[in-house]
Amino acid sequence: MEHRTHFFFALKIPEETKLKIKDHMEKLKAELPFSRWVHYQDLHITLAFLGAAPEEKLKRAISNVMAALQGQTAFPLKINQLGIFGMEAAPRIFWADTEESKELIVIRKKVYEACEKAGFQLETRPFRPHITLARKWRKEMPFQKDLLEIWGKLQPEPLPFQAEEVVLYQTHLHQTPKYEVIQAFPLKTE
Repeated sequence: MEHRTHFFFALKIPEETKLKIKDHMEKLKAELPFSRWVHYQDLHITLAFLGAAPEEKLKRAISNVMAALQGQTAFPLKINQLGIFGMEAAPRIFWADTEESKELIVIRKKVYEACEKAGFQLETRPFRPHITLARKWRKEMPFQKDLLEIWGKLQPEPLPFQAEEVVLYQTHLHQTPKYEVIQAFPLKTE
């Protein structure tokens, strides 16, 4: 069976922040029985998921994103709280979100439009910036929403970091970590 690789543009989480989240995830694993936890090196905020991408189209997207991000500056973000996607009793995605950020919305819009211009059909649901931590609740007991409050005990203040780089990742399903940086697009730092 052939596995097609996928590509996506994402905001890269700095190494120091990934290590802090990794520590929190170790504690969360003890409390929250999700089937698959994300490797800390794979933590990111997806901006545009391309799926399987023909080479020419991918080259156009890279060129368009490079042009769209020209002159964009790095900006602060804060990881804020936990959340879930899917059924409340048995969530399929467990994530951490960021405080609202106009800069993040602008960067996402530029990347999204650059990919559409390259001919990609992208996700049309509203953008909900998040960092996926785990997938598939596997407990016999239903998930309890108050479990999300555990983050406040681990991280009483929002976790700040500087968003300095957009990257194009390629997925390798049979590797850990499974996301490989294909191209980086640094944001301007003062």
